[in-house]
Amino acid sequence: MKKIELEIVALSHSITQTHSYAVVLGEVNGLRRLPIVIGGFEAQAIAVALEKMHPSRPLTHDLMKNFMGAFEIDLQEIIICDLQEGIFYSKLVCNNEHDTVEIDSRTSDALALAVRFGCPIFTYENILESAGILMEDNASKKKKTVTTTTTTESSSHEDLKALSLEELNSLLSEVLEQEDYIRAIAIRDEINSRGKK
Repeated sequence: MKKIELEIVALSHSITQTHSYAVVLGEVNGLRRLPIVIGGFEAQAIAVALEKMHPSRPLTHDLMKNFMGAFEIDLQEIIICDLQEGIFYSKLVCNNEHDTVEIDSRTSDALALAVRFGCPIFTYENILESAGILMEDNASKKKKTVTTTTTTESSSHEDLKALSLEELNSLLSEVLEQEDYIRAIAIRDEINSRGKK
């Protein structure tokens, strides 16, 4: 089967499920999108890597990357290979100088590792056909940007605007201590937007 390359185009709070997030994958040079519901921990792990944040201690996916690096194992690609009863199944394609091995993985974990390794993400036509969404052509003409949004961000966006710069910096330190990186992204963006004015 021909593989279709995907890229992460959005990460947002899932409207359909409480305490869940959705990562939206877009077809490279195409108009189809593949939304996948993931847990909060995995969403945070993906957001941290996308935003190039460096936590004081390694997160689980950072540990996995460090472990693989220590044993000279490279993550070549991930493949979202199956969809059964609404659940996506993925494989990590890993290699070293002697062998290539495919390892079963939850899709959310595979995506968190793919972002860290900078490796390509693939799926097959039948999966995009059954679970994908076709976007309008004018959306493809816009510059590619990865967006990270959550309900917490949108509901507290006005609250952040009401805070002073000093209060924002204090809050940022507090949420980083709590390792709430998704909230930290919203606060950082508010601080940065004030710097541009």
